[in-house]
Amino acid sequence: MRNIAILSENPDMNRRIATACLKFEDEFYPVFFSDEKSFVQYLNYELPEIDIIDFSLQQTEAGRAFTEIKDDPWLHFGGSIIIYERQKEEELMDKLRGINVIAQIQKNKIEAYLPRALNVLSQHRSILFQRDIHALLQSNISGEFEIDTDPFDVTIYANLIANFLYNSNLINMDQKYNCSTALMELLYNAIEHGNCKIGYEEKKAWLEGGSDIMDLIRSKASAPEVLGKKVFLNYRITPDRSYFTIRDQGEGFDWKKHSKLDLQPEDLHGRGILIARNYLQDVSYNESGNAVSFEIEHLHESNVIPRVFTDQEEVVFNKGDVVFRQGETSSHLYYIISGQFDIIANGRKVSTLNPADIFLGEMSFLLNNHRSATVVSVERGELVKISKEAFINAIKEHPHYGIFLARLLAQRLDQVHEITP
Repeated sequence: MRNIAILSENPDMNRRIATACLKFEDEFYPVFFSDEKSFVQYLNYELPEIDIIDFSLQQTEAGRAFTEIKDDPWLHFGGSIIIYERQKEEELMDKLRGINVIAQIQKNKIEAYLPRALNVLSQHRSILFQRDIHALLQSNISGEFEIDTDPFDVTIYANLIANFLYNSNLINMDQKYNCSTALMELLYNAIEHGNCKIGYEEKKAWLEGGSDIMDLIRSKASAPEVLGKKVFLNYRITPDRSYFTIRDQGEGFDWKKHSKLDLQPEDLHGRGILIARNYLQDVSYNESGNAVSFEIEHLHESNVIPRVFTDQEEVVFNKGDVVFRQGETSSHLYYIISGQFDIIANGRKVSTLNPADIFLGEMSFLLNNHRSATVVSVERGELVKISKEAFINAIKEHPHYGIFLARLLAQRLDQVHEITP
């Protein structure tokens, strides 16, 4: 069961959220808070992966909650579902920068869209929330998302993929925004032009009439010949790059013609192609034009240093430098900012760590043991060197970090046992 922290002072809203969670039996358990102080305290000490913030009431500004999540994004790396009134949309957008948003749902559409969001979270929990599993397995992660022909689902999948890459320290904040934007555009194209066969003139006339394009898409998607069509998003995440393919079930389009056009940001036609060119790498289409493949290059540097360690010494290691040797006493823990580091035990390389692993040398440090391996820098890298005194003082001042670190280590040990024959 996953606890979902919910900030809402509206009993009717709480009832509607609880009803949505009940559809998933014991999988999601809503925990309600009417004041920000209790909500923030719960975020810090219980560390729920999902939270829901009601921004639909004038008196609920959620300012402290947004500030807490932004101030310590390393700790609050899960996802937020935001409920809002349409007239407050512009105000809300200013507050969400720097927050891992899963979905934004208008108040009057809770019954339709909150179950859809929870369904996606239920189906894809491992890749979407466990930011350390990629580093732990030290291998490629691959899979396929099967997406309904619904624009709301597109937003959720694009946000969750971008959030995962960012939380895993594979892309930075700017790349996260670009990745999410490009994924949305390409997925919208697959639904809008691919499955629903909405042409340029039809779309232009619809928009010039003052109508919302999403209403046109949903109308088309309900037609018998479109109903049941899917969009398939294949992914493969490696330490260096992520690879994606988006495929619809439409007839395709003449991508060669569009690739030669001098597209501009204001153009209705070809907007997805233009954004993909600018934000992604190695964009290519299959011959028929109903599948697009692209790559995202990873940075290999930490996005955010945990707030409690920002005053600690940062140390630079060049290629071949030894961080510590096997058998030495473990007087320091290291937080990985950038670079790659080989772990060598008894003269044999057993793994290579990078910022996605978060820490280096934490087990022997916490257990008061001697170092069980030698660590050598593969390339130029930066580490935050954390002394035992600084670590203990940080935990005393921010005890919720101790809870998080304990959970992180327990999760890693549990996963190691699962994958070790």
